[in-house]
Amino acid sequence: MPTDTKRVRGPEASQSPSLFACAPAALAPSRGPRADGRQRDQVDVRPVFVRCGLVSQAKGSAYIEAGNTKLMCCVYGPRETERKDETNMKCGRLMADMRFAPFSCLERGSWIQGSHEKDLSLMLHESLQPAVCLHKYPRAQIEVNVMVLENGGSALAHAVTCASLALADAGIEMYDLVLGCSMRQDGTSYAVDPSYAEESGCGSVGSDNRGGLTVAFLPSLNQISGLQSDGEMAEETLTAGVRTCIEGCYKLYPVIQQALSKAVRRVAPPPSES
Repeated sequence: MPTDTKRVRGPEASQSPSLFACAPAALAPSRGPRADGRQRDQVDVRPVFVRCGLVSQAKGSAYIEAGNTKLMCCVYGPRETERKDETNMKCGRLMADMRFAPFSCLERGSWIQGSHEKDLSLMLHESLQPAVCLHKYPRAQIEVNVMVLENGGSALAHAVTCASLALADAGIEMYDLVLGCSMRQDGTSYAVDPSYAEESGCGSVGSDNRGGLTVAFLPSLNQISGLQSDGEMAEETLTAGVRTCIEGCYKLYPVIQQALSKAVRRVAPPPSES
C-alpha cells in the first residue's frame, strides 16, 4: 500500500498545553519583595524602552515596552471629519481606540472590541483630549489607535504615555505630553506600576484599603488630565496614591523626552554647511 507523504502523522500520546502554562497570576503574593525584584511602598517603576516612527503608513507612531507590557500606537490625521453634521465645528475631534490583541493575555481573546476595551478607550480619550490643541484643527479629526501586544500590567497607564508620544511624533500641536502611571493599594502596602499578576492578585481578604489607581499627568503644566480608580480606598489613601503616581510620571519623563528628541533628530534635515 503506498504511503501518503502529504499527511503528517501526529504523536500517539499527547499532553495538555495547560501543563506548560505559567503559574496563575492570582497567586502573586501581596507581602514581601515583588516578583521582579522591585520594592513595595516605593516609587519603583519598571524600566521602559520607547521608540518612535516605527509604522511608516501612519502619520505618527510609537512603541513602548515596560517589563512584559508591550504596546503600539498609531496616529492618523488630521483628516476631514466623516460626519456631515459636524462640518461647521470650530474645533477638531479626537478619536481614541484601545484594543487588546487576542494573544496579549493568558486567556485568548477576540479582535472584536469588548465592553472593557470600550471603557479603556473612553478613559484614554479623556486623558489625551486636554493636552491636544484641537482648536488648531477645525472640521478635522485625529485618530489614535492603541494595540496592546502583551498585557503585563498597567496597560492603561502605558497606553496614555504611548499615545501621547505618537501624537507628538505625528506633529500634532499639544500643550504638553501626557504621561501615565498606575499603582495598586492592598491594605497598608502599595505597588507602583503593578504587573499583571499584582493587578489580578487576590490581595488581603477583608481589607478596606484595596484598589487600583491610574493617573494621567501633564508634567510641564503640573496638571492632571485623567484619573481612574477602582476598589475601596480611604480619602487620605487616594490622595497619597495620586501623589505617588505623579512622582512615577516624573521618573518616566526624562526617558520619554530622550526618545522624542531622537525621533526629531532622525527626521530633521542635516544642517547646511556655509
